[in-house]
Amino acid sequence: MQLIVLTTALTPAYAQDFRPDLTNIPVPLTPSTNINVPVRPPHPGAPDADHVIIESVTQEVVGALRHLRGMVRVETSDMLLRADEVDYNSDTGDMEARGHVHLEQYSTGEKLDCDHATYNVNTDQGKFYVVTGSSLPRIHSNPGTLTTTNPFYFEAAWVDKMQDHYILHDSFLTDCLLPRPWWKMRGKEFDVTVNQKVTAHHAWFYLLGVPVFYTPIFYKALEKQPRRSGILLPSVGNSTLRGPLVNYGYYWAINRSYDVLYSGQYYPETGTAEHVFMRGDINATSKFQIQFDTADVTQKVTPSRSGFEIAATAKTVLGNGWEARGDLNYLSSFNFVQYYAESFNEAVWGETHSAGYVDKHFKDYAIYFVVQQNVNYQSVTPGDDIVIRKLPEAQFRERDHEFDLGGQPFWFSFQSTAGFQSRSQPLVEPVAPAPTGPLLETGLFVPRADFAPQVNTAFHWDGFNIVPSFGIRETVYGSSLASNGTYTGPGLWRNSHEFKVDILFPTLQKIFDAPSWVGQKVKHVIEPRITYTDNAGLHNFGQVIRFDDTDILSDTNQVEFSLTNRLLAKDKNGTVTDFFTWQLWYDRYFDPTFGGAVVPGQRNVVQAILDLTGYSFLDGLRHSSPVVNAFRMQQGRMSLDWRLDYDPVVHRVINSSASVNWRLNKYFFNFGDTDLRANAVLAPISNQVNTTVGYGQTTKQGWGAALGVFYDVRTSTIDYTQFQVTYNTDCCGVSVQYRRFNLGARDETFYRFSFTISNIGSMGSLPRQERMF
Repeated sequence: MQLIVLTTALTPAYAQDFRPDLTNIPVPLTPSTNINVPVRPPHPGAPDADHVIIESVTQEVVGALRHLRGMVRVETSDMLLRADEVDYNSDTGDMEARGHVHLEQYSTGEKLDCDHATYNVNTDQGKFYVVTGSSLPRIHSNPGTLTTTNPFYFEAAWVDKMQDHYILHDSFLTDCLLPRPWWKMRGKEFDVTVNQKVTAHHAWFYLLGVPVFYTPIFYKALEKQPRRSGILLPSVGNSTLRGPLVNYGYYWAINRSYDVLYSGQYYPETGTAEHVFMRGDINATSKFQIQFDTADVTQKVTPSRSGFEIAATAKTVLGNGWEARGDLNYLSSFNFVQYYAESFNEAVWGETHSAGYVDKHFKDYAIYFVVQQNVNYQSVTPGDDIVIRKLPEAQFRERDHEFDLGGQPFWFSFQSTAGFQSRSQPLVEPVAPAPTGPLLETGLFVPRADFAPQVNTAFHWDGFNIVPSFGIRETVYGSSLASNGTYTGPGLWRNSHEFKVDILFPTLQKIFDAPSWVGQKVKHVIEPRITYTDNAGLHNFGQVIRFDDTDILSDTNQVEFSLTNRLLAKDKNGTVTDFFTWQLWYDRYFDPTFGGAVVPGQRNVVQAILDLTGYSFLDGLRHSSPVVNAFRMQQGRMSLDWRLDYDPVVHRVINSSASVNWRLNKYFFNFGDTDLRANAVLAPISNQVNTTVGYGQTTKQGWGAALGVFYDVRTSTIDYTQFQVTYNTDCCGVSVQYRRFNLGARDETFYRFSFTISNIGSMGSLPRQERMF
């Protein structure tokens, strides 16, 4: 919060202009270099630091005392004072002003109007009585933060001024337009240090003239980058599943480099939830942040809803080109997230990823040392998850290194890894819907080493570009899958070779006149491409333990056809945009078994199909892939992205994913649909639609409303709904949000609100990051 004041401007007509040489008055101190003090140019017409301009209708001089009467004006290099009458002592700098007194500080922008005052121009100290005033705001223009250019207005019975320090007595403060402010804070005393802080003592907060809450002390920092410890304003809310709740918290600014935010929720009927976020800059090259969330549910429920989650990141420069990075994400149970997550995406995302790296890049080479853990939760049942670890792994790579052979350029590259892997997952009986028995678990340290060099070149002929490449791959495993599916098989040596050639045909293009809503001209570009791949030698696919994408390589003999159509639009300014793109891919498999890797009647995952589409389709032997279509359009305020897979084997569309986004001024609309139609062996058949429609902007004055829905078409169930209404005035805003989860085991409704004061902050149970606009 910043001190701020507004007054009526005086326009006196001066009868005389008297400029005494007051060189005996001390020269003001050099302006502060504090980054929190706004840099302002010298005021036009103001005298230099050694002089004072004095103007009035009449003047009576008695020694050093001047009695100024009628439209008095006293101006220094940094201050202007006006009044009906002023008695001024040129030796001491003391003055007593009466009648329509107006004081304006040029450097900091404060303005005071009062009935009478005593003031010293040398020390910049004084008392002002029956005061109104204003001060310029400190605007923190963070994204999504409500701001205003209104000054802060105040009224006070009297004000003590000590240079940039003010004490306001029996005062109120607001940044709303007068005379009927939306909000104001009234207190016995406001202690204000310009561009640093405001402290209110024994203050009431009023909303539309009604007292809302009382605080014995209220603190607001005014610095450019304010960081002060303090208690967060509490708020209340309600959950239909967990009951009433109280939000509370504390922010601790440990020093310039470290801080901690603690917030909690207390549910009188069900338990507590806590959130801790800490961040720090250890030095110029090292930083970290840690987030810890936990909940203790007193209800006796199975499975338990209590739990915790840790998310942390860190980075440091070790020197000599070495860097270290780390990302930690640990979750005690998936049921904890589903019960406490505040957004739909968090509630259904069933994976955690943690990794630590030490790496160095030099010339064309890079070396990494990696420790990693990935967890995929299959259900909320404890233990029903797949855990894969690297403990640790070293990676050494060479980027494309060019060399010449007989005048023909070639590029050589390789990647290699060596380390220890592990994997565990539940043992599931064929007829059991839930984990039974022990885990399927490898040893904690399964050795694996992999080396894959590659050479490629390029030929150009009459518009054709031909890019062949050849590579080999050698992989050694310390264990393998036994015939009964357990991880007890002997060591395994896998070797393969790959030949690949890309043929890029000459580009076809033509320019057309365009409709006005597209641009002046449109260029239609057609880009055909054929890619042939032959990968052989991987005949032991069924014995390989799956740790990462290295282990899903299989034999393949295939050709991929792709065709890209582009519409490039040019406007009257010559700006070219990719207005519309339609890409098609289709793969023909000459070996439908992928070297024996395909097992009919189950979902098969091999590397050869992953680059084609993100949807599974390999549930048996096949020669043809789906025809993959990708449509993308970007035009002004609208964008479209639609991916559609047509399967020529079953003669129908099997998967479709589309999203549309549109915005016009304050209106916005988003639509998405994901429709999986293949079969239940590959993935659960589903069709989920999500849409958001709204009007308004977070930082704009006026009404706003938005509605968001996730709807499951197959089950005719609304999984998630949120609705928000916001009204922003010239100085504050109010938001109310309704939110409901319906995830089967969790059917819960929230009612949340927030009240935001421009340039100050917000209070309530609706966090800024969870608002809809």
